[in-house]
Amino acid sequence: SLPIFLPLYSHESTRGNEMKLPHRRKLVSAFSFISTSPTSHSFRHHNFVHPIASPRRTSTTKNKTSILVKMSESNQNYNNNTNNGQETIEAQRAKGGFRYVEDVAPGLKLDMELKTIHHTSISDIQEVQVIDSYFGKTLVTDGKTQSAEHDEFVYHESLVHPALFWSALLSGTASSSPSSSPSSSLRHPPGTAPKSVFIGGGGELATAREVLRHSTISRLVMVDIDPQVIDVCKRFLPEWGGQAVLDHPKFQLVVGDAHKYLMETKETFDVIIMDISDPIEAGPGIALYTQEFYRRAKELLSKPNGVFVTQAGSADFVPHPHAFPEVGRENGDGDASRETTCFAPIMNTLATVFDHAVPYSCPVASFGEDWGFVMAF
Repeated sequence: SLPIFLPLYSHESTRGNEMKLPHRRKLVSAFSFISTSPTSHSFRHHNFVHPIASPRRTSTTKNKTSILVKMSESNQNYNNNTNNGQETIEAQRAKGGFRYVEDVAPGLKLDMELKTIHHTSISDIQEVQVIDSYFGKTLVTDGKTQSAEHDEFVYHESLVHPALFWSALLSGTASSSPSSSPSSSLRHPPGTAPKSVFIGGGGELATAREVLRHSTISRLVMVDIDPQVIDVCKRFLPEWGGQAVLDHPKFQLVVGDAHKYLMETKETFDVIIMDISDPIEAGPGIALYTQEFYRRAKELLSKPNGVFVTQAGSADFVPHPHAFPEVGRENGDGDASRETTCFAPIMNTLATVFDHAVPYSCPVASFGEDWGFVMAF
């Protein structure tokens, strides 16, 4: 029987000796973050529409909080005549209290020290920035944190490893003893699944980095629409994967539309990973969250060990006000066009196509909330 909560987004229409992957502070199995998630969660509302397969977190055009470099209120009234005007520009700037402020939800913000702006540019798709903040080096697109040095591994491991290990389990070939070295491969018996993996999005290259840790992988295809994000991450965030991933013999990068690629390809994959933007109703990215797309993905999965996984937006256990638009309308500040949920509708849409749809979440401090994923097989 179909879930009572009807889907919102449904319509018809490596081996270690081959590459030394970037080392990070520790390797934490994504399984440690899996938890049974309620079928109803709040979702940060965004109106800004990204093209298909751009980074996952989206922002509101009208209220977009880009890199907010602002003087703290206490320093706005700073007296330039103190110390007889002898203070240097550097000292004044240090006192200025530059801040990075990001909207998490209406009335809720992350506000932290902005230490350095390493890069800022505007691609054909979006604004791209790399900063250094409380969470270390951080990739920001259109004012939204995509990943940060402090905890990017939490997001990327949680997205990748459950699906790949589950594919191995479905084929009856999983190994229970992964390598003890964070920078070496995760071992499976030789010649076993998963062998072929597709990534939609993933321009940071960290999702590919995690896939290539698995010793069984023989082919990895990544399709992302914005080459500038890839170039910026390669230059400023090499720890995310960088040139080591791009040069890997098993890795193929395609700059283009992930939806179009999967609709046209004849190739099958053991695992399909969607590291993409959140679904925005009436936006092109929503095409990657429909029953039609999920059916196509299911057709492209290997039997019997094919696994599909997607990021699924905010899974915060503290509902944001806009999760209940009817309340907002009663208070006179509702907006009928607002998204209300993301996590539960994605799970329920996948459940209409696959035999199993498994939601799970993990805390991502730099996002300011828990983040959701759904694995289907």
